[in-house]
Amino acid sequence: MQLELSCGALRATVETLGGELVSFRGGDGVERIWWGDPAYWDGRNPILFPAVGAIKNDRVRFGGVEHTMHLHGFAQSEQFVPVEQGQDWVTVELRENPGTLAQYPYPFRLRVRYALMDKGFTTAYTVKNEGDRPMPYCIGGHTAYRCPVGEDEAFEDYCLVFDQVEDTGSIVRLDGGVLSHRELEEPSLHGTDTIPLRYEIFDRVDTLIFDGLRSDGVSLVNKKTGRGVHVSFPDFPMLGVWTMPHKRAPYICIEPWHGCGAFEDESGDFEDKPYCITLSPGQEKTLGFATEFI
Repeated sequence: MQLELSCGALRATVETLGGELVSFRGGDGVERIWWGDPAYWDGRNPILFPAVGAIKNDRVRFGGVEHTMHLHGFAQSEQFVPVEQGQDWVTVELRENPGTLAQYPYPFRLRVRYALMDKGFTTAYTVKNEGDRPMPYCIGGHTAYRCPVGEDEAFEDYCLVFDQVEDTGSIVRLDGGVLSHRELEEPSLHGTDTIPLRYEIFDRVDTLIFDGLRSDGVSLVNKKTGRGVHVSFPDFPMLGVWTMPHKRAPYICIEPWHGCGAFEDESGDFEDKPYCITLSPGQEKTLGFATEFI
């Protein structure tokens, strides 16, 4: 089911399969979200829950019991239900079911609220523990923005500009998506706020993964025109940036994360993952980020 949102000249579409906002058009009518061409990647804006990133050998322990779970968890393939909607906003909900309980043995409620604003939209994830024991989870966004936007533009015309000058590198991603505690030598954010985009970077490293950023936001900007998108993510301690390697794909994903993929030396207990959130019975938590087109 598709749910249509509007605010003045703004138009957006939310798809209940995966609970994703899959389209956004501003006053110029230009689509700014990647449309999921399977020749490059059929994803568009998946919700990463209850895991972010790769699970080591697709096996993880909850409360000492081993379960099978795959990359980014299961929310992206589940059917959400609309629970509230206005003209320019909507809330969709996912609850546990036999399929999710086989992977993640917790009753939960995940609500995702999308709301249009003057030049973009906000995304808010509210997770509630509906069970009677502590519930660990990770969560993140994976929005794919068109890049380049114009037919006369190139991917290399764009750069990432962080809100502040940074002093951090990107975490090394090993084969199978497992992470190392080492940093990439290049590209890095040591003493700069800018990373020029080149497909070669993603062919080589797959994903740029940042932890310990000073910035609460990042812009994807065309160096010639200043056009692009700014993503503000103050609630999220990590950021991933990705496009499909070796595809020369016309999109870039900017991904606020609360949690990340498996590190090579991890214990295998989900609760030990960096930035894992644990909710007490009946507790809920909301995390959000904002997307503004510039």
